[in-house]
Amino acid sequence: MPHRLPAALALCLCATPALAQDVTEFRLDNGLDIVVIEDHRAPVVTSMVWYRTGSADEKTGESGVAHFLEHLMFQGTATTEPGDFAATVSALGGSNNAFTSYDYTAYYERVAADKLDLMLSMEADRMVNLDLSQPIVDNERNVILEERSQRTDSNPQAQFQEQMNAAQYMNSPYRRPVIGWRAEMEALSREDALDHYRTFYAPNNAILVVAGDVEPDAVRAMAEEHFGPLKPSDTLPPRARPQEPPQLAERRLTFHDERVAQPYVTRSYLAPERNAGDQSEAAALAVLAALLGGDPTTSVLAQKMQFGENPTAIYTMAGYDGTSVDPSTFTLGVVPADGVTLQEAEDAMDKVLADFLKDGVDAAQLDRIKTQLRASDIYNRDDSGGLANEYGAALAVGLTVQDVQDWPRALQDVTAEQVLAAARKVLDRRQSVTGWLEQEETTP
Repeated sequence: MPHRLPAALALCLCATPALAQDVTEFRLDNGLDIVVIEDHRAPVVTSMVWYRTGSADEKTGESGVAHFLEHLMFQGTATTEPGDFAATVSALGGSNNAFTSYDYTAYYERVAADKLDLMLSMEADRMVNLDLSQPIVDNERNVILEERSQRTDSNPQAQFQEQMNAAQYMNSPYRRPVIGWRAEMEALSREDALDHYRTFYAPNNAILVVAGDVEPDAVRAMAEEHFGPLKPSDTLPPRARPQEPPQLAERRLTFHDERVAQPYVTRSYLAPERNAGDQSEAAALAVLAALLGGDPTTSVLAQKMQFGENPTAIYTMAGYDGTSVDPSTFTLGVVPADGVTLQEAEDAMDKVLADFLKDGVDAAQLDRIKTQLRASDIYNRDDSGGLANEYGAALAVGLTVQDVQDWPRALQDVTAEQVLAAARKVLDRRQSVTGWLEQEETTP
């Protein structure tokens, strides 16, 4: 983003206007949470159903079952045939899909606003009436195994990241890949999928987010009609997962693969998640990530490692996403410049971090980052589908609508002292995993 902004935009960024969209929330008697985000600029609507369950909620030995069930949810109910859901949306000129993460599974449709009622009726139907035959289960198991083959087993970067996660978490279920370990995926059964479905797919474990050209009262009426009759579950297990013990020593791994075209070094640190009602530490970490590696030219790592007389890197990054149920990670990455070894790149990164912790936060850089974050927030409001995703993900991990609306202000309220305190707490090598991805084995 340029350093100088048009005057009108600069004035806009100095203020803190309310969200451009009107956001309404309510709950049905059966526990279904509903969020309506009004955006009347076009007769289009995005409908999302989020379930508060993901791969981290799976039983031991059944890794991948949450993602497996996501696939099976498109395979028919007692009143619809396999593929009918997607075919109906397509025939209406809309689009739909689904995704699974560690903490949630979400299903979405984007259609003309006057088709929302039909979408909600179909979502309510498959929330409780999924009907699976053994041949369908066997076929979809092959589909997810092929997906793993294409996206993970044939991709050294993806395999490397799996190993990094497994090394970072000793006890937390975040150590398992969302798609699952191949040996356990191969053994997933119809009964496994249905058990996960019956355990977690219920109105009182779901969030309906509707964004677009809709009125809250109309959405409420549709939701009452289609979801209201569904019975809540009285057997939902508490979301009390195994917690990570204190990490007392740095962990390291080196991953070799002949297919690697560009070696790089990455490091992840255990980091706290966003918490309902108290997002200040997470906001400081988000600002820290933006300062260190959020911009390819102006961030601290970029300026120190990619530019100057003797650059040591061609790419640097830092990242943090605290929208999770349990502690997350803060990540750094460096792609070394030509002729620079991974050890030299790692040493250069560590020097930049040490200097940052010693010298503190540059006030001008902090102001620039806040301006960028404020601009990004304003631009994001132009995408009702993106807002639906933001609200859904937050509510699925235990945050509230108010937390989502407070997040931009939390970022703006971060001080240099808070950023430095967060950096000193999190950037501790004793709670990190450093990984090297390279083509052939080398001697450090």
